[in-house]
Amino acid sequence: MAKTQLNVRVDEGTARAARERALARGMSVNRYIEELVRQDTGEVGHTFVEAAADFMKQYESVFAEDFGAEREGTREGRH
Repeated sequence: MAKTQLNVRVDEGTARAARERALARGMSVNRYIEELVRQDTGEVGHTFVEAAADFMKQYESVFAEDFGAEREGTREGRH
């Protein structure tokens, strides 16, 4: 994906907070801010749901074997 450079001006306290939060998460300030924007626009949530759906498609047969009875509402051994 192509990147575009943005220049923003923030007060020193905001800049310091951004640097500290990025460092605590082990990422660059650029990446930290990019993730904040993605979260705000819902892209992260959408990406997570897509990844979860792909995971379930890949392992559907395993889940059906292990949890098939519960999925159908029969819950063997439970009353």
